[in-house]
Amino acid sequence: MQNIEFKAELRDPAAARRQCKVLGAHHIGNLRQTDTYYKLTDGRLKKREAPGEPIEWIYYHRNDSVRPRMSNYSILTDEQARRRWGTKTLRQWLTVLKTRELWIIDNMRIHIDDVDQLGNFIEFEAIVSKNRDVKECHLAVNHLRELFGPVMGESVAPSYCDLMAQIVSADSG
Repeated sequence: MQNIEFKAELRDPAAARRQCKVLGAHHIGNLRQTDTYYKLTDGRLKKREAPGEPIEWIYYHRNDSVRPRMSNYSILTDEQARRRWGTKTLRQWLTVLKTRELWIIDNMRIHIDDVDQLGNFIEFEAIVSKNRDVKECHLAVNHLRELFGPVMGESVAPSYCDLMAQIVSADSG
């Protein structure tokens, strides 16, 4: 699967929620997520756990960029991930805890994230499909960037795990 995604610091979560409502986005819910990242030689892998939800393993490739970027990903069940990588070969790297507000509009996901030790962020994800190609997804993400511009801070290139690794490294150094 593919999507076009963009992430930025979020200055005002309440204003972002109001903007979601103005756009007619549907509030799906608030999730407390624990993402455990694993070291791989190729790609990135995280195990996502949330109370009341099945465990998901998300395997993905994407470049770190402050611009909207393509992400190629697979979502696997716990059983599928264990068959693919086994249980003893994975090296756990670090864990990121966050509360995610999930909003949906058309094929777009809007995430208002409160990430422990990192702060507030907003993410836009447009899912590439046979009905919406890569170009249309880029246009949709850029449109959301314009609409949410006043509440956003700086664009963010790295993953939450990379940002957390910087904090862990600074704390141990």
